[in-house]
Amino acid sequence: MAARSRYEELARQLSAVGAVKRGLARALPPECPGGSAAVLTLLDRHGEMRLSRLAELMAVDLSVTSRHVAHVAGHGWIERSPDPADKRSRILRLTAGGHAQLDELTRRTTDVFARNLSDWSDDDVGRLIELLSRLRDSFACRGPGGCAPGSHSGECRNGPIDDAYTRTPV
Repeated sequence: MAARSRYEELARQLSAVGAVKRGLARALPPECPGGSAAVLTLLDRHGEMRLSRLAELMAVDLSVTSRHVAHVAGHGWIERSPDPADKRSRILRLTAGGHAQLDELTRRTTDVFARNLSDWSDDDVGRLIELLSRLRDSFACRGPGGCAPGSHSGECRNGPIDDAYTRTPV
């Protein structure tokens, strides 16, 4: 176990990650803010789904998700069609325009990382990815039904946190 001072420094560094997130947000086009990018990303990763599932994956209230969905639907990036199992519900799916927008978001985000991390080696970037994934796993599996520290298998995940949970468009 690391010393308490190391955890304090980790907390400071994670707070400072907000600057990175703001830099990424500035790369998004004005017509596609972060919430819209998250909708497109999750529909791309998980396929068509109901609004309630999308809200669960985004870990936000249904009313917030509904506003994001209305925005992306208004731009023609998704379509909403009746759910054959429940005509009161709608199934959300990406359109060709949504796929194109997501490609553009991915390009912009990747360009920001490439520009800002140009002095990092491929190994450094890989190590950061590995450690961030491990950090997410540590938080994802510590709840009820979770695994013990050091024994994560991926089977313990419950709730919206999983490998595909992200609010970034890549």
